[in-house]
Amino acid sequence: MYSASRPYRIITVCTGNICRSPMAELMLREAFDAAGLADVVVVDSAGTTSYEVGRPIDPRAARKLSAHRIISESHVARVWRTDWFQDRDLILALDVDHYGWLQQAASQPADLEKIRMLRSFDPAAAGRNTLELGIDDPWYGGHRDFDATWDLIHAAIPGIVEFVRAAVAGKQDDSQQVRSTS
Repeated sequence: MYSASRPYRIITVCTGNICRSPMAELMLREAFDAAGLADVVVVDSAGTTSYEVGRPIDPRAARKLSAHRIISESHVARVWRTDWFQDRDLILALDVDHYGWLQQAASQPADLEKIRMLRSFDPAAAGRNTLELGIDDPWYGGHRDFDATWDLIHAAIPGIVEFVRAAVAGKQDDSQQVRSTS
């Protein structure tokens, strides 16, 4: 559970942690920095499988990020750890299978409340069924697929930033009220 005494923690999750989730992680970091929230928000990423553990970001994803001046060279793929349910405030699934996998892996009702589809924050996707909110794996395609992945993630970022801004402000207000009544 988020508190003002620690950063708000977000993790993005895809299959191997070399395409979609690191793109989302790095794009979100950039957005939180631009919004002046880099000091209170931490973003990381992981995969639901160990297929790519230890590998760098896919070169096509790196190329797309680099075109937008986002550095990705330090990314190393890793697999989801169950204890992260307690450490993260928002868990963003990139596709429907990741969403289902995370729901199955959650052991507490509070864990389930943290899991969201990344595209659920895109106003153009409002009201859509969860099954329609996935971002296809660009790994199987070419540069256009990575462009499409960028576009879908990018469209959701303003909504995520505002959601987190409200969560952080709400918790800071709560902590200030507690201090003022002491």
